[in-house]
Amino acid sequence: MAASAAAAAPYAAMVIDARSGKVLHSRNADTRLHPASLTKMMTLYVVFDAVERGEISLDSPVRVSRNAASKPPSKLYLKEGQRIQLRYLIRASAVKSANDAAAALAEAISGSESAFSTRMTRTARALGMNDTTFKNAHGLTQSGHLSTARDMTTLGRALFYHFPDYYHLFSRRSADANGKTVYNTNRKLLNAYKGADGIKTGYTRAAGFNLVASAERGNKRIIATMFGGSSGASRNARVAELLDMGFSRAPNRVAEVRPVRPNLTQIARSSPKSNAVATSVRLAVATSDRPTPRPIRVDAVIAAVTETVSEQIQDLGAAQAASTAGVTDDIVATALLPGTTPGSLPASIAVAEASGTPDTASVEIASASATTSAFATAVSPAPPPRPAVITFSSKGTSTPAPAPEPETVLVGSVSTSDGDVWGISVGTYASRYEAERILLRTALIEIDTLDSALRKVVKKQTGFSAQFSGMDQRSAALACQRLSARQQNCETMGP
Repeated sequence: MAASAAAAAPYAAMVIDARSGKVLHSRNADTRLHPASLTKMMTLYVVFDAVERGEISLDSPVRVSRNAASKPPSKLYLKEGQRIQLRYLIRASAVKSANDAAAALAEAISGSESAFSTRMTRTARALGMNDTTFKNAHGLTQSGHLSTARDMTTLGRALFYHFPDYYHLFSRRSADANGKTVYNTNRKLLNAYKGADGIKTGYTRAAGFNLVASAERGNKRIIATMFGGSSGASRNARVAELLDMGFSRAPNRVAEVRPVRPNLTQIARSSPKSNAVATSVRLAVATSDRPTPRPIRVDAVIAAVTETVSEQIQDLGAAQAASTAGVTDDIVATALLPGTTPGSLPASIAVAEASGTPDTASVEIASASATTSAFATAVSPAPPPRPAVITFSSKGTSTPAPAPEPETVLVGSVSTSDGDVWGISVGTYASRYEAERILLRTALIEIDTLDSALRKVVKKQTGFSAQFSGMDQRSAALACQRLSARQQNCETMGP
């Protein structure tokens, strides 16, 4: 039942160049949908802001209420009346996506989850997330609790730029949460996709499988958001393709336009509990909660400058092969091409206050991009305001479009699975690597018709078949017609 419900969830996607904020791909990006646990991105944004302004300390003991303890899984299994430090609740929310931890954070900051949800929504408006309304801190399905792919992409970018000292939490494969080891719900993509370092997964029956992912290669950083996956594996495969698309479309050089961090002082003051605790806590934590920035890794900067276009294309091909790891044999899994793993960064004792004393593992998985961002002090002007709704063509141009009704929800989507959909085959090859290479090359030269198709390699007795799936009949026929005109083999495949 869960699988069928997820398969019916509406699909939406957004890909941006994180450096400039430019949209590289958009599909149903302004449709209001259930965000599921992507909600916790805003929960943590508000908590990070509260800690930095001195409303509460990372060492503050939080008493777990009956409301928080009663939340369904995923959870840390907190007990009513238990006291736990704020830092552990942050880790459990960011890494394990624990619902009880998120509710406890909300009550610690604002006194009640309802009041905290109001603060979340007001913070969303300050960030330009005009189509998002939060009703809870965890993301479990609730009437009126809705967001969009565009807004969640905006939030992911804000987390990266506004809280670089805490961003590395989203790349941790595991973390200690008050003596319990919790594991990252996004670790499969983090392990499989080269350069991935966050951000957040989400799943409910109403939402399907959602993900906001960020990855860095050379001097490029891409953020991709997807709503409505039919499974965790197909979601990861599709997000990997969206990231590939982003890296292929983003220019190698671009003027970085960092999103301006809004002044949330008035929002914090209007939060019911913040006035009561701000004065007593601020002096105690004002100089200790923000960790010392780590040094920039010089060799990474040099590598970014000298990276060639051909190396980027090879990286794309390797990452696409790796991104399908863990899927059934029909959707092939291949390892990353041989290469050295990124070295661990030099770190201060305070890698991040939310981390506590860093161990070797936590230092090794710290994000190089977050380290670099911690050194940046200049804030560039914010991107120019956009209309309430923007539609994007495959060429990247934008035109104003009529604003949707607030509660409008798409009732259908193109599936990324192999259901009743069409596809094309572009040949059978002797090795998986060769088939993946042909798929990548074909996707890049015929991006208009294959933009939303899922690349896969199917092992057959005669070799490895290179295929694109998830298309309708018209798109499949048009793709084959255009590829045949380029003297490339192509055959349509019916459902």
